[in-house]
Amino acid sequence: MKGKKAADSWEEIKGVESTGDIIIPSDPLDRVLGQEEAIHLAKIAAIQRRHLLLVGPPGTGKSMIARALSMNLPKPKEEIRIVKNPENPERPFLEVLDESQVNDEDSIRAESVGKLLRPEDVQRNIAERLGYLCKNCGKYSLPADTTCPFCSKSKMDTGPNSNPFGDLLSGMLEAAMPQGVTTGRERVHTTRTLPDGTEEMIIFERAGDRIRQLDSKALEKRNQLNKKSNQKVLVKLNRNPFVLATGASETELLGDVRHDPYGGHEKLGSPAYERVTAGSIHEAHEGILFIDEISHLGNLQRYILTAMQEKKFPIVGHNPQSAGASVKVEDVPCDFILVAACNIQDLENILSPLRSRIIGGGYEILVDTAMPDNPRNRAKYAQFVAQEVLMDGHIPHATIEAVEAIIAEGRHRAKSDNQPNALTLRLRELGGLIRAAGDIAVMENAPLITANMIREARKRSRPVEDQIKERYGSYMKGVSKDVSGAQKEKSQYYFENEHLDDQMFN
Repeated sequence: MKGKKAADSWEEIKGVESTGDIIIPSDPLDRVLGQEEAIHLAKIAAIQRRHLLLVGPPGTGKSMIARALSMNLPKPKEEIRIVKNPENPERPFLEVLDESQVNDEDSIRAESVGKLLRPEDVQRNIAERLGYLCKNCGKYSLPADTTCPFCSKSKMDTGPNSNPFGDLLSGMLEAAMPQGVTTGRERVHTTRTLPDGTEEMIIFERAGDRIRQLDSKALEKRNQLNKKSNQKVLVKLNRNPFVLATGASETELLGDVRHDPYGGHEKLGSPAYERVTAGSIHEAHEGILFIDEISHLGNLQRYILTAMQEKKFPIVGHNPQSAGASVKVEDVPCDFILVAACNIQDLENILSPLRSRIIGGGYEILVDTAMPDNPRNRAKYAQFVAQEVLMDGHIPHATIEAVEAIIAEGRHRAKSDNQPNALTLRLRELGGLIRAAGDIAVMENAPLITANMIREARKRSRPVEDQIKERYGSYMKGVSKDVSGAQKEKSQYYFENEHLDDQMFN
């Protein structure tokens, strides 16, 4: 059967040559296997801006749901900036710009660039004064070349009317120049007459191997930008709406003010507004803040709760010994959707007020660990294999016979999870099996992953505990073989367990 097929029917999937002929859905949420309820609620969360708590074991697609949700959100519409406060530098101002304001400024910036010209395309006297043209031989080189690379004479020479000691003086000047200093001027001012008879100032300045020409319009735009020079973009308009804050420290989560060894001194140090850094809660403004294993954040959960309630959170310096400790920016926006995840046993370690906030403005979802073994879900398994191949980028596609081997493995793992007649949704480890089989195909220069490669990869990707049991007969026998005599004498664990029945560890 020719043409690509959607993963809707197992009968149609069985007719394709490989997983390369399977259509991958454009909506990232439709790429998540199983988890129908979680996907449905995630789509609601994207539209209604609801929080989610995903509960279940690792590898069941919780982070994938969070990423997919972020791709269903509209683009951010605000940019957050920190502006210098001349009256009180330690209390910088906050400025929030909408999309039109940022685009207007980008337009001004583009117009302020002027024209970039080749040195050969400007007046010779201007190129000479900027250090591009050697007046001795008339050839062009970079201003960094204080000696002309063509005639080996100094570009500082002034020609036939120069001082008779010019060569000697220019050589002394070159020797006295600090490294990196170039010949000529950085900028040259001139004028030109417009068609209406008025004169316009034109500035030529160095721009690497080019010369930048700035007319009155470009200079006006540059002056407008210079008025905004005392500000820093804290959160960009064009940003990724998905922010991963798993395991974040206090400063990573809440923002900070960097230390300045000069204490923010006006001449030596960095101004306070330049040292303000955004936290994950601020970077996730208008987007998704994803925190896996949220219970591990401990007391930091209460700050997340405050940010969710207020939709703004101050940025302060967290180190009392730092010069940033006295700096504070009030009311920094952080209107995010929280998608948190944890295992069942960690539920009790999530703060009750935080869970209440999630329930009051979102949903708690127990993710599935298996889905029914039926033709539709077998087709979804084929889609999963195609997605894993695409995401990896280093392995070939799989034959349909290889997909059937993956389905058999998924059925076996679901049965081991006390779910008969089902396919496992613990897909992270199953993805590892596909990659291991893909590595075999690459090493054998095979065009496709075959069923035999899946079976071979299954042997290679066994947990190390299984490998220990196969080699030594039991886990404890493996431990006893690996522990040296001196370690045995010191190991309380060894003496307490050496006479236990090995069956306990099988």
